Amino acid sequence: MDKQFKVIDLTHTLAANIPSWDGTGGFGLEIDTDYKDCVAPNLFRTQKIVSNAGMGTHMDAPAHVIPGGRTIDLLKSDELVVDCIVVDVISKSYDNYLVMPEVIEEFEKAHDQIPAGSFVIFYTGWSKFWETPKKYHNDHKFPGVHSSTADILVTRNVAGVGIDTLSCDRGDAGFPVHHAILGANKYLVENIANANLLPPTGAKILVLPMNIKDATEAPIRLIALV
Repeated sequence: MDKQFKVIDLTHTLAANIPSWDGTGGFGLEIDTDYKDCVAPNLFRTQKIVSNAGMGTHMDAPAHVIPGGRTIDLLKSDELVVDCIVVDVISKSYDNYLVMPEVIEEFEKAHDQIPAGSFVIFYTGWSKFWETPKKYHNDHKFPGVHSSTADILVTRNVAGVGIDTLSCDRGDAGFPVHHAILGANKYLVENIANANLLPPTGAKILVLPMNIKDATEAPIRLIALV
């Protein structure tokens, strides 16, 4: 690795009892064969993952809400390794905050227009509650994105959009951001960690899902190079 890059992991660790959309968990790691079941020196522990697809830091492919849309395995590598844009709204953010179009206008005045093909992260600061799942879930009262802001990002032809909450949509007004972004054949990433460590522009992002055939969602390893 070229020493000019700092590697930043933006991925929450998958574990039992992490925050989930329905608040009941959804990830488990079970031992299938354990060391005690083996004959030395050939000791093995094998495990099974029992999980919903959309757990932890994960990606939504278009097929998540668009019948006939692309699934995880059909996303192209050059859509997943792209420039990263971070829009910091922590000073404005609160439980029911929505990122409005003027936030994009302010960002672009300071940093120029969001480039086509980039991945846009909204940093709300909500990830600080990750270790307290009840507060992170908060009865679906967490910062999100307004549909009109999603529409602007579609016109910018971004590769995808991410946020450090359970979702860009809270569900109280339906799921317009999902329909706007996924309906434009882009992808969404939810539950991002450590976005505060990224600059507004200039980083590269590696959005690396488990390459699962026909999957509408998948856990990812989200890595930035700064």
